Amino acid sequence: MVLRFIHSFLFAALAVTSVDADTIDASIISAPGYGELGYQLPEIGSYELPSLGEASNGEVLIAEGERRTLYEIFDDKYVLLAFIYSTCSDVNGCPLTSHVFYKIKSAMKRDNTLANRLKLISLSFDPEVDTPSVMELYGNNFRYAGNAGEWQFVTTASHQSLEPILKSYNQVILRETDSSGRTNVGYSHVLRVFLIDPQKNIRNIYSVDFLHHDLIINDVKTILQQEQKSGEFIKTATVAQQTSQLSKPGDSKLGYELSSYVTDSQDLELRKGEKADLLAIANNPPLGLPAIPVPADNPLSRGKIDLGRKLFYDRRLSLNDTFSCAMCHVPEQGFTSNELAMAVGIEGRSVRRNSPTVYNSAYSNLLFHDGREENLEQQAWGPLLANNEMANPSIGYVLNKIRQIDDYHGLFEAAFDGRGVSMETLGMALASYQRALVSADSPFDRWRYAGDKTAITDSAKRGFEIFTGKAGCVACHSIGEQSALFMDDQLHNTGIGYRESMGIYPDKQQVTVAPGVTIDIDRAIIDQVGEKPATDVGRYEVTQNPHDRWKYKTPSLRNVALTAPYMHNGSLSTLHEVVDFYDQGGVPNELLDPLIRPLGLSPQEKMDLVEFMESLTGSNVDTLVADAFAAPVGDVGKGDPSWVHGSEVEVR
Repeated sequence: MVLRFIHSFLFAALAVTSVDADTIDASIISAPGYGELGYQLPEIGSYELPSLGEASNGEVLIAEGERRTLYEIFDDKYVLLAFIYSTCSDVNGCPLTSHVFYKIKSAMKRDNTLANRLKLISLSFDPEVDTPSVMELYGNNFRYAGNAGEWQFVTTASHQSLEPILKSYNQVILRETDSSGRTNVGYSHVLRVFLIDPQKNIRNIYSVDFLHHDLIINDVKTILQQEQKSGEFIKTATVAQQTSQLSKPGDSKLGYELSSYVTDSQDLELRKGEKADLLAIANNPPLGLPAIPVPADNPLSRGKIDLGRKLFYDRRLSLNDTFSCAMCHVPEQGFTSNELAMAVGIEGRSVRRNSPTVYNSAYSNLLFHDGREENLEQQAWGPLLANNEMANPSIGYVLNKIRQIDDYHGLFEAAFDGRGVSMETLGMALASYQRALVSADSPFDRWRYAGDKTAITDSAKRGFEIFTGKAGCVACHSIGEQSALFMDDQLHNTGIGYRESMGIYPDKQQVTVAPGVTIDIDRAIIDQVGEKPATDVGRYEVTQNPHDRWKYKTPSLRNVALTAPYMHNGSLSTLHEVVDFYDQGGVPNELLDPLIRPLGLSPQEKMDLVEFMESLTGSNVDTLVADAFAAPVGDVGKGDPSWVHGSEVEVR
């Protein structure tokens, strides 16, 4: 029985993650949901989806066996509710549903409105086998498809508690029997997926012939458009209304293994950019931020900011003219790097720490993860000279190179009252640009500081209460009465650095061998073939004080939804993983910060906490990113010191 369950479970998982509609016999897979839609969809908003009746409630079990009602899980969003069981091996049954949900989830990752107004729920009708832990395991097949909270896998405590839910949704299931009379070999049921609106009304029901991601997305967008036109839309979304349209990783490769895969990399048309008045933004920080602290010897000016902006994106500032500051602090990736746990510098040289975001760095008195610099003017030179970042051999080399680049002639003198390029003026220019990258006026700010009660969802409000109460996050990520920096400018030992230094790893590690395909590899094998991680003991490397081992700077949480992965080494990929880490009390060690303790959060409390953090995305993010897109990238041209003489062909 155990072997049969494992076989069926793996078959179901593979069916929804690896089905290729172009290569599998149509007689085996005939459902339209696996391929291209065979007809043209009506224009969005050109048709009606009237209510088909009220969606019923019922008690279910979520992860860790916590009891919730369906209505609680719906959380005032549009919901796609499917009934499945994990051991189903009929590719036109439950695996089809999960495949279509996976495709919708991929679309949600590319479409912020869908991502924040739609939720996917897969409810098992086999509670004897599908315990909460089994449903969690089943759901892990789709974890790479983005925010886990947007697709939940739930079950019930028993058939007795499941029965009224099935009856209310007109779901009839029959146990199948084999030739020997065994009744636990599977279920026969009619596949139905329900589209439910925030008012708990069923708006459509999809059977196997109509279960297609394009059709469902068309329906959802139609309802969203119609509710806006009718004035029924209530401003409850947080990220939905305040997520950057320009900020996202490069191609996420979701669904890459399918023949129908379409890249979600950003259209080059969106990258043309538009220059912003950064001085005005810096002089009048958005709602939720205090005035920017500016050194007396380096007051902000438009000339300095523009010069620093040019330097920040100029690849010629690296040893071989290929690498700029922006290649670790990517504007559309939250001015960090969403695609790398730890930075990679010139010529692919590995850097042992994650790229911190530049957003709101103006307010930091400690810079770098170990706090080794105290102002942006000094910090600027670290990457320029680091062998594994921009690799310049000396300060003089950088300054001499800039003096020889034609398009810098006169710029330093104009910005600094006649002073030319020097170690000091170059640092001051880069610092001026970075100080202007202030971002706030988030949904949270409008709720807390502007009194807009509808700016964030009820879930985010609950998350705020957890953040400032039970979880105690506010002890390090401070919130004031008039403004909030969400940091304390201090360093703390959470145990992440200790764990890495001590080599504390699980016996097996999940390794991605192809997009969407992961396997567990023994740690011993990884150690044999992998390079040993570089030693990193944090603040101790600066102070040589043993009590500073594994201490790292508290980052601001503003725009945190845009700046994954997290921690000084990028070891946590999502906000959900971050919350889980702190909920467990970090990693115990003799120097663990006393503020770190097990929290005992429920799954719903964790989701609320994440939704609160997602409400911290600033309203001006796209303005700052579009400004970055408009900056030149420093292509080597005639007149540059690296220009190869004689490379121009003389035409007679």
